[in-house]
Amino acid sequence: MNGGQLPANVKRTSALRRVPPLDKIRLRPERGAEGDVCGFELPPDSIPITVESPTGRMMAIAPGDVFLAAPGYLETRRLTVGGVPAGGLVPGCDYWVLSYSGVVGHLVSYYSPSDTRHLGRVRYLGVAYGEDGTTLNIRQFAVTGLGGADRNAPLYLILGTSSEVGKTTAGVAVLRALRMQGHTTVVALKATGTPSIAEIGQYQDFGASQALDCIDFGLPAAFPPGRPGFGKFLGNMLDFCFSLPADAVVVECAGDPVSANAPELLSCLKARRRELKIVLAAADALGALGAKHALAEIGLTISVITGPCTDTSVLRERTEALCGIPAVNLFHGSGEETQSGLPDLGLAG
Repeated sequence: MNGGQLPANVKRTSALRRVPPLDKIRLRPERGAEGDVCGFELPPDSIPITVESPTGRMMAIAPGDVFLAAPGYLETRRLTVGGVPAGGLVPGCDYWVLSYSGVVGHLVSYYSPSDTRHLGRVRYLGVAYGEDGTTLNIRQFAVTGLGGADRNAPLYLILGTSSEVGKTTAGVAVLRALRMQGHTTVVALKATGTPSIAEIGQYQDFGASQALDCIDFGLPAAFPPGRPGFGKFLGNMLDFCFSLPADAVVVECAGDPVSANAPELLSCLKARRRELKIVLAAADALGALGAKHALAEIGLTISVITGPCTDTSVLRERTEALCGIPAVNLFHGSGEETQSGLPDLGLAG
């Protein structure tokens, strides 16, 4: 297949979650750009792959399936690196599914096939277009009303020393503590990194009034680092969240404070808030110490440290002694322990 019409119930990935149901899905064999709604085919001689559906369900793409996804960039050092080649995706050529959310592009490197069940070579068929002939792109379905007045809600920033250290878990713990203190309206934003319904769903499950990521603002993933205009994009995301009626805003930053797009995010936050209450999820005490010094260089102070470096009392005490910052395990305690363990964040009653 190259171009043509697809059934309305064709499989689609979560990168397209804001695209409404389409009565007719028509493709034309044109080059695909970042964020375009595009058709792909998993060749019949492939093995099945697993992606995230727009409902958050893990969905199988079977050999021979045609599905909708979006070209984009990904730079997760522990998983997959790839992106959109110059000039866009070419109809009839093969590319790779780079993320569970359905970001597709040229593959540069990957970490381990056992950790990347989404990773598979697919054939690009063409772009989807609307009734007026316009190519469909997720930007057309992004949130509107950017740039409202900042309501100055308290900000809680979740940082980490690397991937997979429990940043989302820490963010949810802060959300729970805020909710237990009577804050009924808390907005959560995963500002950078790879979007996932499963992750923003955790914030929704524990009471966030809204949980947003870069897809809501028109990008399939917040990569590559240093892209032109990304500071403005981050600023628009923050301005939208800060304009919402809220008792507090929780912002999660992917990766570590000194790599990828984290420095730009920190710069945007400092320009909008004089006070940041920072929760650092660290793998070990030395990583926490390094993050402390890196943030001090730009005038930021960590309020509390959590993560694997607090998994035992010995590790927690060593982290506190080395960094001179309260260290609390937010992952294994009860709700009461979590709440009372965050006095420096202003959550204690």
